[in-house]
Amino acid sequence: MQAKVNGNISFWYADIGLPTFRPPLPGDIEADVCIVGAGYTGLWTAYYLKKAEPSLRIAVVEKEFAGFGGSGRNGGWLSGGFGWSREKYLKTSTRGAVVDMQRAMYGTVDEVVAAAEAEGIDADILRVDNLTVATNKPQLDRARAEYEEAKAWETPADRIAFLSAAETRARINVRNVQGGYILRGMARVQPAKLVRGLAGTVERLGVPIYEQTTVLALEKGKVTTDRGNVRAPIIVRATEGFTAGIPGNERLWLPLNSAQIVTEPVSDALWAEIGWKGHELLGDTAHAYCYAQRTREGRITMGGRGVPYRYGSRTDVRGQTQQETIDQLHGILIRLLPQTRSLKIDHAWCGVLGVPRDWCTTAGLDEATGIAWAGGYVGLGVSSSNLSGRTLRDLILGRDTELTRLPWVNRRVRKWEPEPLRWLGVHSMYQLYRIADAREEAGLQHSSRLAAIADSITGH
Repeated sequence: MQAKVNGNISFWYADIGLPTFRPPLPGDIEADVCIVGAGYTGLWTAYYLKKAEPSLRIAVVEKEFAGFGGSGRNGGWLSGGFGWSREKYLKTSTRGAVVDMQRAMYGTVDEVVAAAEAEGIDADILRVDNLTVATNKPQLDRARAEYEEAKAWETPADRIAFLSAAETRARINVRNVQGGYILRGMARVQPAKLVRGLAGTVERLGVPIYEQTTVLALEKGKVTTDRGNVRAPIIVRATEGFTAGIPGNERLWLPLNSAQIVTEPVSDALWAEIGWKGHELLGDTAHAYCYAQRTREGRITMGGRGVPYRYGSRTDVRGQTQQETIDQLHGILIRLLPQTRSLKIDHAWCGVLGVPRDWCTTAGLDEATGIAWAGGYVGLGVSSSNLSGRTLRDLILGRDTELTRLPWVNRRVRKWEPEPLRWLGVHSMYQLYRIADAREEAGLQHSSRLAAIADSITGH
């Protein structure tokens, strides 16, 4: 099915209108902190730093406009979830510290909601549950395993519950649903509204955001751009999925593509067939998993990986995605919700998210160079970026806090392989995932071993 609009950043901007550009860097300047990237990570960092130390001279430089990247294109899941490997963090930390990080992630939902309310940011925030569904036996087995793992890692009993097929269907009438689990305490947001409101808040605090300013190099004490240089003792690299575009960082984080489609508004009669009265965030336990939400104005967004990676870590052009990806996402939508088969697709778009070699997020500050960073969220950036902002605040101000002692802080992993190895690895992984899902959908009674092979290829 063709989408009426493909690209033009995202549907979220079609909903509110594209912004006009702020002025670029006016030439050489000096600052106490220079933040590269005006997405959630950079803006939250500026917000918390300026709140803590109003006298700080902070400058934010951005190649496009604030919220151009993943912050304005994501699925709108303010989840506070922990989607990384606890065992990998455990190798360099303790169980208690990993639980503390998990608890800190949960707290990001309340923190973002409170900040939005305090600053008058209207981002269509609605507190909802996250519903993860299973539509065949292997998926149900994985759902049960994920539920048990969460409980084993001290997820509070009031935050999680396993649902029968009937209980799951009562929430959303998913085809062939076998069961699932819910995580409570999450929220749905309109991501472009959130990042636009956050940018405006940061400006009101006295932090300039210089747009249309391309960073050419980062080094100790200096950010070189096409509009001039910023000299600052502290530099924050807040570029997430675009990090590979900065010289010297080409293999640090892989820019993984994720795409979405959004339907035309759903009629009341069709909503009556689908259910979804709780506006839950919807995902599944397929290997090539999906993510969906019911929007403020009554549409359905469906997201997934599609064509997962462009050779040489290239990124998209203003969110335009491939027809193959649109077809795959539409197929997922009507597989889960065949009631939607007649709905038109109003918009399709894509973006990139940062993926470290071990698929686990990090934040830190190199005291020798003064260069700080946060990202590699692997798709959990709406909430993780808020924790990043508070953690980087404490690191930059030299505070020893509970946040700076979490196991993701100053954690470094090896780089991705050079091309063509990383292209072959990522595409092989997702091709194996698709085959594994197809076999399970066709009746395989256990998780396909192909998925385990896929994980071993890239360390997922």
